[in-house]
Amino acid sequence: MSGIVRIDGVVRDYAWGRPGGISAARGQEPGERPEAELWLGSHRAAPSRVLTDRPGDPPWPDLGAWEDATGDTLPFLMKLLAAAAPLSLQAHPGPEQARAGFEREEAAGVPRDAPARSFRDPHAKPEVLLAVEDGFDALCGFRPVEEVVALLDTLAELTDEPALPAWRARLADPEAGLREAVAWLLSGDPAVDRLVEALARTPPTGLPERDADLVRLLTGHHPGDPGIAVALMLNRVTLAAGEALWLPAGNIHAYLSGLGVEVMGPSDNVLRGGLTGKHVDVAELLEVLDFTPGPPPRLAPVDVAPAVRTYRPSTQETGAAVPWQLLEVTGPADVAAGSPSVALVLEGEFTLRAEGHDGLTLARGEAGFVERAGRLQVQGSGALYLATTVS
Repeated sequence: MSGIVRIDGVVRDYAWGRPGGISAARGQEPGERPEAELWLGSHRAAPSRVLTDRPGDPPWPDLGAWEDATGDTLPFLMKLLAAAAPLSLQAHPGPEQARAGFEREEAAGVPRDAPARSFRDPHAKPEVLLAVEDGFDALCGFRPVEEVVALLDTLAELTDEPALPAWRARLADPEAGLREAVAWLLSGDPAVDRLVEALARTPPTGLPERDADLVRLLTGHHPGDPGIAVALMLNRVTLAAGEALWLPAGNIHAYLSGLGVEVMGPSDNVLRGGLTGKHVDVAELLEVLDFTPGPPPRLAPVDVAPAVRTYRPSTQETGAAVPWQLLEVTGPADVAAGSPSVALVLEGEFTLRAEGHDGLTLARGEAGFVERAGRLQVQGSGALYLATTVS
């Protein structure tokens, strides 16, 4: 058996996806339908299928079956993401929160594919987002409170909406202000509805351009959604190609547009607060959110060898226990894979070889699965992304 096999993933056609975006990124003929995410991994909702010309080699049709047959697991899920419109305002649970929420919904008999289900598996979902193109636009983490207060004071000069002072007053508590403000904005209070309508009518002149643009963008996609007000309390960040964000459990975020590679815990648990037609679970979102304000949580790469750099959550205090990493390989390299791994080529062509096994050549848009930990010899040039654990 090869030890390295070609795989392909499921393309998700969520409404916020780029028309033909995943296909175009893989060098394929793009269609007109939205293509939002390509899943590469063993998650039971969409396990990657194995592509082979040799019947019975390997003996598993997809990576879910590989887990069943071997007893091994992939501790991550890899995705290619192509967003043309804003995603939901969301956060992901930590290990204990995910386990408890999953068990609670299982005991209640909620089907795992039910639209109103919040916890679809018992796993945490910290994630890294690496921009593949310049201009990846995102909201990520809470802005410093003084910035939010200054923005509300500016808004108060442009509109006499009476809910603005109520919003500002909730931010006065240095310990619980952000939590109180978010809870109120997502509470369903009719005053918030009037506030969001007022934001949409506010003349952009006088507002910082990024804030005015954000209101226009979100109002265009989700008119009247209270998540628009929450979004104004978040950092807005634009990533160049090669820049990354680290999103630990509890980080509030919403991608706005762009093409990127994600690696995350092997989970589909998303707790949404707005900017979506999907299930919103404000109570669970408030339980998991980290309300600590600060700058966007960027993740700097570490050069580990010529033509190889890694994006490693364990370099961050909040990611110390995360075992996986995302490697970007641009040329010939000898790479240490600490676990079974997933590779995706988005530029050029690469051949991967593991000790004692035949090589596998991947062209642009193709993906491969490395069945075991060990050294990988990589030949070629372009851009190869490898999800694996730290050796």
